[in-house]
Amino acid sequence: MTDRDHLEAAVALAKRCPPSDTAFSVGALVVDPAGRVLAEGWSRRNDPHDHAEESALADLGADWRATPGTTIYSSLEPCSARASRPRTCTDLILAAGISRVVFAWREPSIFVEGEGAERLRAAGVAVVELPELAEAAREPNRHLLGR
Repeated sequence: MTDRDHLEAAVALAKRCPPSDTAFSVGALVVDPAGRVLAEGWSRRNDPHDHAEESALADLGADWRATPGTTIYSSLEPCSARASRPRTCTDLILAAGISRVVFAWREPSIFVEGEGAERLRAAGVAVVELPELAEAAREPNRHLLGR
């Protein structure tokens, strides 16, 4: 599968999110270097404060560490600031040793100023943005975009 295929799957997961007026609906996949999906997650999957990347990584266990070439696909740029939990998705991705992030939509400044892509790049993570999928990633978040 291609980056686009995996990212389309992550975007589709965002449609599973319970609606919220205070958080984005996001989907995420963790994929090993061979292209096998290791975990999937979406916002608010188990708890109202869950973020998609956090949810997927939690399924792999607290001590899980990525093999080189592991990619996380997210419909939205991983968060770099949040009020609901002490660790951002950017922090969790770095702690897991994920070496590549692919996302569709840059986080708009509705809740926080997103700097996830910049922080990840500064830490040596390869970051790929596929903006051609941004419109699909915005779709489950339409109710938030008129603010």
